[in-house]
Amino acid sequence: MWGWRPYVPAWERRRRAERQMNMLRKKGVPIQPVEIGGRTIAGTFWGKAWCAHLEKFSDFENRLPRGRTYVRNGSVCHLETQKGKISAKVIGSSLYNVNISIQALADAKWKRIRKVCAGQVGSMLELLQGKLSSQVMSVVTDRKNGLFPLPKEIAFDCSCPDWADMCKHVAAVLYGVGARLDKSPELLFQLRGVDHNELVKASVAKAVIVTGPAGKGRILRMDSLAGVFGIELDDGKPPKGAQPSKAPAKAARAEAPPRAKSSTGERKANGGKAKTKRKASPGSSLQPSGRPRKS
Repeated sequence: MWGWRPYVPAWERRRRAERQMNMLRKKGVPIQPVEIGGRTIAGTFWGKAWCAHLEKFSDFENRLPRGRTYVRNGSVCHLETQKGKISAKVIGSSLYNVNISIQALADAKWKRIRKVCAGQVGSMLELLQGKLSSQVMSVVTDRKNGLFPLPKEIAFDCSCPDWADMCKHVAAVLYGVGARLDKSPELLFQLRGVDHNELVKASVAKAVIVTGPAGKGRILRMDSLAGVFGIELDDGKPPKGAQPSKAPAKAARAEAPPRAKSSTGERKANGGKAKTKRKASPGSSLQPSGRPRKS
């Protein structure tokens, strides 16, 4: 009665899991399975850092290997993260429900991380891709004072009959979080209850705000703005070595109304002056030469 349950091959567990997941989908439950391609659980900075952090603690070392096997063979059928909470379904001999709670990051730790990251994080893309300076990386991945939770900050519960503090199903879910961080690294900040946008805002503020002349407070430098946002800003000065443009003068000449031109014959007959035509008054007749015709 209290003995070990019979071993269930991985292919049979996957078949059972798929059948139960389909039943849940029909009921409208949004299922989010953890899918691992090959044997590598995590391949990006944040995913690998999460897994490496877990493996540093002796509290977890006995159960983590079984968890790696479970997550690789697709046993984590569903994994959902919220602020300070992870909910999952793992298939073993049966389908088990796993709930993990993670404490929010302490204010003092978050303040220290923001201070170090100020001016060091160029953009949100760099942050989420883990393209950080060695100084920032050492701070965010610090074993005790970084972003990742300590064992005492993690509480977990599984519906399986395993008496261990961390069963293989919980371990599989924790590794599943590492795999999920590969695609959505912002989930780590969500789990710790902090806003990752604050790291970028702190860097932007430090990069563009400098001390101005005495009595003028603080000003924004144009070159700093251009560097931070990746754009070219016009300061109203012509580039060095550039010649003044003649386009305005040409435009003014183009807009001026054209003057009447006289023919070459007319200028010669009038000593170089244009010939003026006279209008005939009523009742008079003019010869072709312009003189009055004799009667």
